[in-house]
Amino acid sequence: QVRLVESGGGLVQAGGSLRLSCAASGLTFGNYNIDWYRQAPGKERELVARISSGGNTYYTDSMKGRFTISRDNAKNTVYLQMNSLKPEDTAIYYCAARSGLYTYWAQGTQVTVSS
Repeated sequence: QVRLVESGGGLVQAGGSLRLSCAASGLTFGNYNIDWYRQAPGKERELVARISSGGNTYYTDSMKGRFTISRDNAKNTVYLQMNSLKPEDTAIYYCAARSGLYTYWAQGTQVTVSS
């Protein structure tokens, strides 16, 4: 059974930092591309960043320079380091593991940035 478990969300002041973790089990983690998405109230889910199975990274423009995605295949875990957080970063953050036709989603973790 595939399971993705997120941690690290919470409340932070504007300008602060958080690191989200996404721990996977039940799959061959190194074969999966991992995405971080977020969804703010009343808005559509949007891609934040992705890291390929080979370690290549992509960031949505508004996250470049502030967010860093990384993976530790030995720990079956992907991280999203978020710096210089803004109130508009407030959202539920989701990680997703993708390989071929398969996509698995985590339950989401709330990130709230106060002004």
